[in-house]
Amino acid sequence: MTNGHGTNATRRPGRILTALLCALTAAGLHGCAGTAAPDPPPGTTAPAGRSPFTGLPAAPAPVLAVKIDNVAAARPHTGLGAADLVYVEQVEGGATRLLAVYSSRLPERVGPVRSARESDIALLAAFGRPALAYSGAQSALNPLLRAAPLHPVTESTAPAAFPRSPDRTAPHNLYLRPARALAAAPDAGDAGDIGFRFGAAPPGGTPATTSTVRYPAARYAFTWSAPDRAWRVAMDGREARATDTGPLTPETVVVQRVTVRPSDFHDRTGAVSPYTETVGEGTALVLRDGRAHEARWSRPSAASGTSFTTPDGAPLAFAPGQVWIVLAPR
Repeated sequence: MTNGHGTNATRRPGRILTALLCALTAAGLHGCAGTAAPDPPPGTTAPAGRSPFTGLPAAPAPVLAVKIDNVAAARPHTGLGAADLVYVEQVEGGATRLLAVYSSRLPERVGPVRSARESDIALLAAFGRPALAYSGAQSALNPLLRAAPLHPVTESTAPAAFPRSPDRTAPHNLYLRPARALAAAPDAGDAGDIGFRFGAAPPGGTPATTSTVRYPAARYAFTWSAPDRAWRVAMDGREARATDTGPLTPETVVVQRVTVRPSDFHDRTGAVSPYTETVGEGTALVLRDGRAHEARWSRPSAASGTSFTTPDGAPLAFAPGQVWIVLAPR
């Protein structure tokens, strides 16, 4: 996937400047937004000056994905409110981890950071060559990560980007400074089209106040908040919050039904790591504006984005704002 912003040599100063400006404004999470423009009609790509991940005003900037711990001891998280996009993935034992994607704005700190999985490689292939920050990986997986179309950023390659928190116990105390992570991956690609469309809601749908997604050892609930014009997130029965921005409130939640199968890898206890298939097609439920819309998803190859359509094949637009993609077992 090309990003249309020229060569690395000409783009690099702009990306570093963007990262520095975002870091300076991180306390208020103001981001690096461009001038406002009318919302695009459904089914069109985001116009210039808008993020292809959120549909909101944003300047071109590199993509940083961060693998985030999500057991009870890792909560509350830090920096999730600033993410453009958050994926929920199943890991060993039926628990989940998060993959947060940043480009429009960078918080000062993100975490706790945990290890990568094989599923992340195919999932991130649609983003071009993003930076991926994680705490480590199984030794057999490292060659695949190094060969993948991404820029690995770990504590060993960029130690200054990974502070430890004295308020948490290991392994839930490793955090990331996103601006320093991007400085360690100066060739990370800018945000580009990954298949999302933003605009007016499609007709139909059903009123929805709460939607629940269950994994073998985790539970998510998304409750519509009319005052916020967004969905409030709960994890395992408790409100999900970020230490820096408060309650997590994505404007769009996509429950993408996927195949989760055993992979060829296992953790240090011998538990087999699940592999989440994000290439192919299937059904989904899109939550926006207090309504639930049945949808279909399609991703022909790892290099392509994922399109979401209504059952009759029309593009299904998301509400502009943060998007959560819950990769739920079929």
